Amino acid sequence: MAILVGIMVAGSVYLILGRNLIRFIFGLVLASNAVNLLLFTGGRLSNPAPPLIPPDALTPAGPVANALPQALMLTAIVIGFALLVFIFVLFYRAYQEIGTVDTEFMRLAEPVDAVTPGPACSIEPEEV
Repeated sequence: MAILVGIMVAGSVYLILGRNLIRFIFGLVLASNAVNLLLFTGGRLSNPAPPLIPPDALTPAGPVANALPQALMLTAIVIGFALLVFIFVLFYRAYQEIGTVDTEFMRLAEPVDAVTPGPACSIEPEEV
């Protein structure tokens, strides 16, 4: 399972670092699923019994499943879905405004013609 999580994380990083926003979304979904699988694996898969306590006992009768990784995984799924919906809306709005999904062409804050290479200081001192 650890190797599978590593492969999923590597694939998600590869997709996130691409220039295409659609690949970024797929990379984000893959990273979210990798984290969920990591939490699921960390919770151990050995005890399938639910953590139920009989009415006349103070502690469980036998070995029970750990509920914390299950709660963390459910929380991660909800947060991942909310983040995914936000990213979808954000990218759709960016596509409507700019008309492309390539991040190299999304330079509204830093237009290419505004950047002029040159020396650090172009002002020459006056002679006294």
